[in-house]
Amino acid sequence: MNETHVSGNDRKTYYVAVGARQVLEDKEAAAFEFSIEANDQELRILQELFERTADVDEDSTFSVSGWPTVSDRPDHTEYDADIKKIYTMLHKLGTAETKKHIEEMNILH
Repeated sequence: MNETHVSGNDRKTYYVAVGARQVLEDKEAAAFEFSIEANDQELRILQELFERTADVDEDSTFSVSGWPTVSDRPDHTEYDADIKKIYTMLHKLGTAETKKHIEEMNILH
């Protein structure tokens, strides 16, 4: 049984720009909204969620602020679920500042 185990100690700091669907290792590389600590598996899951939301028409789902929002349109049910998963994951992996910011956004309720 040769399973690769990723421990919590393998976490690295990443900087996330949700609107741009970017996860960066270098905080100077681009503007970002959130800082997280993630392992390789968590990073892959987050990137997959970003890829799934990329297929949706951005013009109809992004708010004036440029951040993805939960839509009132019924055809965006899957997109909305993915956005909530992204923010839930960012909250779970986030720094104290990231957690506070997401809680203030009131998107997880």
